[in-house]
Amino acid sequence: MLDKGFGIDRVAVGAGIGVNETAKWRPKWKIEKYDGDMNLYAVEEFEGNLLLNEGITELLKLLIGTTATAFNNTNAYIGVGNGTTATAAGQAGLVGTNKAYKPMDATFPQVSGQTVTFRAAFGPDDGNYDWREFTVANGNSDSAKNLNRAVENHGSKAQGDTWIVQLEVTIS
Repeated sequence: MLDKGFGIDRVAVGAGIGVNETAKWRPKWKIEKYDGDMNLYAVEEFEGNLLLNEGITELLKLLIGTTATAFNNTNAYIGVGNGTTATAAGQAGLVGTNKAYKPMDATFPQVSGQTVTFRAAFGPDDGNYDWREFTVANGNSDSAKNLNRAVENHGSKAQGDTWIVQLEVTIS
């Protein structure tokens, strides 16, 4: 439709047509489990999580350049806890009674194409309890902005073990 009512040409794009654009957020988690001698004894993978409202808001602030804390090597942490409450967008971090946040390994997070990878190691004395919930945050506690939360049981981490948690997110 061409409208010349205001002395300029305007074209109505998509008039009467339902235009629907989507973006896909595809998270893939991986946990590498090592015993006290650093022998790999299990690799577990799972997909899914829920973006949390506070994380979405932080991403949008970063997108437009307003004050926000980046999810970079200095600030990003992976958190694990023993909470079993189902995910909800309004949550702010982990909900269990036991929880730990660990900083990114050197050189993480990384971006390759449309995928960002976060990775953190939980050493022999870190997070020794049931692992049932996971998050990425831009700080080392629930008071930081938590990007996401996933709930899935991955067993109990024993004293002396080292578990490495990795999250790959592809956006398309």
